[in-house]
Amino acid sequence: MVIRSGRRLGIDVGRARIGVAVCDRDGFIATPVETVRRDDSADLRRILAIADEYDVLEVVVGLPLSMSGGDTPSTTDARAFAARIAAHRPVRLVDERLSTVTAQRGLHQAGKNTKKSRAVIDQAAAVIILQHALDHERAAGAPPGAELP
Repeated sequence: MVIRSGRRLGIDVGRARIGVAVCDRDGFIATPVETVRRDDSADLRRILAIADEYDVLEVVVGLPLSMSGGDTPSTTDARAFAARIAAHRPVRLVDERLSTVTAQRGLHQAGKNTKKSRAVIDQAAAVIILQHALDHERAAGAPPGAELP
């Protein structure tokens, strides 16, 4: 299937930090960019600066749903942060269940201490979120998740 051309930014919204990843223009592979500290306004400014730097098509924000698919307090926080971004850039919300667990497991298997690697875990979770979105778009032939108006 065909995937839209253009870079995308992947975001893993946490209460203390935001993991950021980006993909190549062809949408094949996601790579980590940085971890942004949550702050009332500096976090949004930094995310938008990264989006400008990479000239992204859209921002893919992970939506941390419960295992049953329902909302959690983290889901509400991610939606609110995504809405802040959507005032400036196109945003898609995608299911991110288990992305942080998967990132922690991968780092643990690589011999990394997960307690000392929290910032890296956030970036790895953003990579997982974005890569799943890219893979879904390639397989389905349609953009992933839901566009935030």
